[in-house]
Amino acid sequence: MFKKVLIANRGEIALRVIRACRELGVQTVAIHSTVDAESLHVQFADEAVCVGPPPSKLSYLNVRAIMAAAEITACDAIHPGYGFLSENPGFAEVVEKVGLKFIGPRSEMLRLMGNKIEARNFAERSGLPLLPGARGVLANAEEAEAMAQQIGFPVILKAAAGGGGRGMKIVRGEGEVGRTFEQASNEAKVAFGDGSMYLERYVDCPRHVELQVAADEHGNIIHLGERECSVQRRHQKIIEEAPSPAVTPALRSEMGRLALEALRSIRYNNVGTVEFLLDEQGQFYFMEMNTRIQVEHPVTEQVYGLDLLRLQIRLAAGEGLDRTQESVVPHFHAIECRVNAEDPTTFAPSPGVITGYHQPGGYGVRVDTMAYEQYKVQPYYDSLVAKLICWGDSREVAMERMRRALDEYVVEGIKTNIPFLRRLLASPAFRKGSYDTRLVEQLLATSKASPEGKATS
Repeated sequence: MFKKVLIANRGEIALRVIRACRELGVQTVAIHSTVDAESLHVQFADEAVCVGPPPSKLSYLNVRAIMAAAEITACDAIHPGYGFLSENPGFAEVVEKVGLKFIGPRSEMLRLMGNKIEARNFAERSGLPLLPGARGVLANAEEAEAMAQQIGFPVILKAAAGGGGRGMKIVRGEGEVGRTFEQASNEAKVAFGDGSMYLERYVDCPRHVELQVAADEHGNIIHLGERECSVQRRHQKIIEEAPSPAVTPALRSEMGRLALEALRSIRYNNVGTVEFLLDEQGQFYFMEMNTRIQVEHPVTEQVYGLDLLRLQIRLAAGEGLDRTQESVVPHFHAIECRVNAEDPTTFAPSPGVITGYHQPGGYGVRVDTMAYEQYKVQPYYDSLVAKLICWGDSREVAMERMRRALDEYVVEGIKTNIPFLRRLLASPAFRKGSYDTRLVEQLLATSKASPEGKATS
């Protein structure tokens, strides 16, 4: 096992890593920007090193400063968390070359899955189902137009190096492809430094389902069921749940079989998430793979009764999986709501000082957060304040528990999306489990914000 781990991240995920390390007897080093000096992850770690000023590119994305922090504190491993450098193959290579352990997949895995076209080609070779689309980078807008004509509308343009909805545009008719291609390519170039695009058929009413996998360095690999991630706004997830209301045991088995066969063929290691799209007929298609721990990993933890961060660290240290696929049995239903510092009506960011704070509790309730009274939500980083996770013996119990917990949650001094989360939980489509990725859009289009939407807690 490692002696000391540097956490190349901040916020609640840094705290999660610190807690897992402490249980494993591993010392921790937190990095932080100048404005994060009072953050909980800095206070709870064994050591802390300031790596730069507030902008991410000068601190949490500053590879030289991070590696220097690891060297002066004599770390033997680095945990990247999620976001920032977690899926950056160049960073993973640097970590590997200096003799430290990157707590995640090998850099070659990050490079393969980080390019969406290479990942699609891998999926095709491995027998994973794919939506009809381009098998390589589109040379220009004219080629995109020709491909769209061949596939049929609607189509979706995607950034080859992208993620999080950036560089992603839907085209519904002829004559729009050229202009949209240029917009998406320019957006991708700004966001990722790479304007390469590809194109595939667009499904109007899709569900977004992801499969959690874990693999050791001895050739063993399992999946830990799926998570439903269809409640999204502008391709950013808001609510996740497991198991998915749309996935039958037979569908789960088939998705798992194909995904594990594909990943076994390249000796994938550590944790990861295979992302699938379900169409209106329930057919699944490979979209991409995330080679890191996910924001929504707690729902899987509560359903299957395991600590994914602890598992991730153990796997990186060379330990073998202690579960077989047959032993992976869901025990509960779990739902996660992302509590963000944003206006519940306009969704504008709402940074500032939290002047009053009370988080919910009781059986079946978990809160992963770095927030506390007088904590300052910074304008430089993601607006996530907390992840509220509720679970129960059934989906109905989990939903009612979540509604109760949201009513108990008090955050004063800033605005949060808690009122909007309440609306989503109360919507008929969500309660029936019959929703798709259009749920937020439909809710915003069919109803105006309730008076509750003006609250700040």
